[in-house]
Amino acid sequence: MKLNRLRLAGLAFAMLSTAGLWASGPRVAYARSDTLAKALEGLQRHYRETRSFSAKFFEEIAAVGAPKRTRTGRVYFLKPGRMRWEFDEPSKELVVSDGMQLYNYDPELNQVVEAPLAQELRSPGATEFLLGVGDVAKDFNASLLDGASNGLTNLKLVPKREGNTVELGLDPNSYDVETIRVIDQLGNVTSLKFTDIVNNTPVSDSMFKFVVPPGADIVRPESLK
Repeated sequence: MKLNRLRLAGLAFAMLSTAGLWASGPRVAYARSDTLAKALEGLQRHYRETRSFSAKFFEEIAAVGAPKRTRTGRVYFLKPGRMRWEFDEPSKELVVSDGMQLYNYDPELNQVVEAPLAQELRSPGATEFLLGVGDVAKDFNASLLDGASNGLTNLKLVPKREGNTVELGLDPNSYDVETIRVIDQLGNVTSLKFTDIVNNTPVSDSMFKFVVPPGADIVRPESLK
């Protein structure tokens, strides 16, 4: 189901283990610990205080045994629980949450997959966090990633329970998430880069009201039939 794409990245707050921090020596360990704690605290605070969010995005999907695929689009979030992902060519798609239901529309198939939002948020991820329901302390162990030259604070998030590994690139000043890389348990990688990020500007409620296109098939989870 395409809805799995929305579990883009978990954002969580956890310190490195004492053994791992001291592996490079006490002074470096304290510096890394402070950097990690500052980044995760700033990240949590930033998105807790952000009511709306919009950005352009570039998506790259590298599935095992398949050629890479890329798309662009725009995303909008509005608390509580509303979001809209507009995927452009070459594979158009629309994903909308009105806060209760999640709709995934494929215009090529003229098909809508509909599911309760709560059901799709069972696995922790960036979607949940941007919607204001993520918990930085509960779901992931976090560490700093070394070697990146993108000018961002780069984090690696490993789920405490079964789930995907996530790498984030944060603006060190605003704590905006600018890059997301999700590696699932099969080795498939989904990467997103956000640009033109805008926080806390008015977003119309009408953007999150999904109207089923004429003649579209509606597919619901078996449990709802």
